[in-house]
Amino acid sequence: MNKTELAKKVSEANNLTIKDASTIIDSALNIIMDTVASGEEVQLFGFGSFSVKHRDERQGRNPATGEAMTIAASNTPVFKAAKAFKDKV
Repeated sequence: MNKTELAKKVSEANNLTIKDASTIIDSALNIIMDTVASGEEVQLFGFGSFSVKHRDERQGRNPATGEAMTIAASNTPVFKAAKAFKDKV
């Protein structure tokens, strides 16, 4: 399912236009991304939680040449599914 199909299903379930449903989905996703980017966690009961995980600098290898290289520290978004979601799948 892509975003257009999701917007169509949301619009049908809530008597909205597809454009309104798409706007709501975009807003929700932007709020989640902005919140996680600021370092806060977003918890959606029964669905899961979005958070940020810090990865320290580490040594790796260039797969093309085999040469040792340093992989820079980074922050990575993480999603952890809730038990209800896992059980449904």
